[in-house]
Amino acid sequence: MANNLRIAVIGTGRMGTDHIKRLTHRIAGADVTGVVDIDPGRAKAAAALAGGHAKVWGDPHAALASGEYDAFVLTTPGMLHYDVLMDALDKGLPVFCEKPLTADAAAAREIVDTEAQLDARLIQVGFMRRYDAGYQRLRRYFTDGSLGAPLMLHCRHRNPDPPPNFTDALMIYDSVVHEIDGVRYFTGEEITEISVRKGRATTAGNGRLSDPQQVLMRTESGVLVDVEIFVNALFGYQVHTEAVFERGIVDIGNDEGAYVRSAGRWGGEVTPGFEQRFAAAFDTEFQGWVNRLRAGEAPDGPSAWDGYAAAACCEAGVKAQEGGETVTVELGSGPTLYV
Repeated sequence: MANNLRIAVIGTGRMGTDHIKRLTHRIAGADVTGVVDIDPGRAKAAAALAGGHAKVWGDPHAALASGEYDAFVLTTPGMLHYDVLMDALDKGLPVFCEKPLTADAAAAREIVDTEAQLDARLIQVGFMRRYDAGYQRLRRYFTDGSLGAPLMLHCRHRNPDPPPNFTDALMIYDSVVHEIDGVRYFTGEEITEISVRKGRATTAGNGRLSDPQQVLMRTESGVLVDVEIFVNALFGYQVHTEAVFERGIVDIGNDEGAYVRSAGRWGGEVTPGFEQRFAAAFDTEFQGWVNRLRAGEAPDGPSAWDGYAAAACCEAGVKAQEGGETVTVELGSGPTLYV
């Protein structure tokens, strides 16, 4: 494709506006020429971020049917993804869909089966951590076998504070979903069971959240995984992973950047949020997606199957969270499109 990719961004909240700025200022070969939001004022403000030339739409299906766009970025809440994705598949339009693929596993599986019937990958799911340099380095130890077989993963996911009306279920669906995808990315295996442990809750949760929680998982080969999810950590944003192999231990996500000693103090800084921590990963993710579409190639990032697997694991995690038991994850067989 000689010209820039014409992209419409559907949903102009926190994630949508961040991606509009990214596509406009840091990604080569793409132009945001449309924005979609049911809030006209917010849509207009988002269009201004794209240089003021983006067309404003109130209905995503009208934008999909317009023929004015080469690809779409979907950043609405997960509960609104299904209809847009099915419409895009029907029209043969590529979509970069921020996680979750859909809000439930059954709907996600339907997306997978519909795309598989087309025998063409059109959907890429936004699991940006796969594009982080540290994540990619750690994965190489899993794939090259230089440290022997992987045995355990210890993960910490800490946010400074959650959005309003955050729930225990969203601790799984909105936060631990990244560790779920990370486990699958590192090991190349599916997760077979999940359990959740609750303990003493921080007072910062104001009695609304059982925070922090510990999520325990097991993969097909028996790799054990524990995740500390702490969404009211207050001090900043931190994602850390420690992998235990037969002949070594590998850590990623330790505090990085300048270590300063001055005026009787020492230390560094903690990133305030995921936008800053994974900014480079987001950029790499989007540039790769744009490059492949402009070359006439299918996306090669996280697939609809990856989105479905994560949704099924999240459902199992919330069930374990509510019932206190270990829950088995059953995915069924995957279409050959994703092999």
